[in-house]
Amino acid sequence: MLAMSGSAQYTSHRRGRPGVDARKLWSGGAASAVVAGLLALTGVLISRWIFDLPVLAPKGDGTYGDVRTTAFVLAAAGGALVATGLVHLLMLAVPRPLLYFGWIIALVTVIVVAFPFSTGAALDAKIATAIVDLVIGIATGVLVGEAASRSRRWTAEPYDQGPGEPYGRRPSDPYSQGPGDPYGQGPGYPTGR
Repeated sequence: MLAMSGSAQYTSHRRGRPGVDARKLWSGGAASAVVAGLLALTGVLISRWIFDLPVLAPKGDGTYGDVRTTAFVLAAAGGALVATGLVHLLMLAVPRPLLYFGWIIALVTVIVVAFPFSTGAALDAKIATAIVDLVIGIATGVLVGEAASRSRRWTAEPYDQGPGEPYGRRPSDPYSQGPGDPYGQGPGYPTGR
């Protein structure tokens, strides 16, 4: 039996272990992957078409670029799916999973944003790629994090209800309404009589 002190009251159900609605989480993760891929494609097209920057391919390869653009789009979508898997594991294993998820996403985004500056591309192409990476990282973190928060559920575990324990009241619960306490105000509470 659990004993509680102070003014805590028992209810007919106690809060159980946190759970995850995997269908909601992974459908949100899939939608986030589509958004991340489209953000990557949009960022490359805007950089190459509007600003005429050689992002991911030489200028002569046209507005789309080459296979590196396709790889960039697929990497952004894959990153969102990996983030969904990560948050799913965190939700099953650690306390305050969204806090840890936010930190992990922020640090990975910083690494991805810094990476273009280690390449031999022109400075304006490095900056454009870093900006696109930053937008993808923020969008992935926000969308997957929101899908995760909406997919959390708490399973209620009812107390054992034996004979003489209606409504989940436990015999060891001094604060529940019982015989001699018609108003459910606990022991020692003046009844006004």
